[in-house]
Amino acid sequence: MSGHDGASSDETRFTTPRIAALEAEVALSRQQLAATVDALSTRVDPRVQAQRAVDGGRRLVQDARDPDALPEERARARTVLAVAGGVAALLAVGLVRRLRG
Repeated sequence: MSGHDGASSDETRFTTPRIAALEAEVALSRQQLAATVDALSTRVDPRVQAQRAVDGGRRLVQDARDPDALPEERARARTVLAVAGGVAALLAVGLVRRLRG
């Protein structure tokens, strides 16, 4: 006896609808996981974060200077830029003090 009687062969046992559904579910989960990992990798990439910061800064400057910008957007942009300028000035003063001793 060879152990293959046709009805209970390995091929038949591993291609049942239940197994096929589970394999499809695993494949879908893998695709979703890969997409999630790619998205997270992009979010934490320092180059992407730096570019977002640069783009945001450019938008703020444009909103602060654009007379056609909505008044609340212009005011918000000017406030953010003023605060950022103040922080930069404080950091510069602190650095100069530290370097002088």
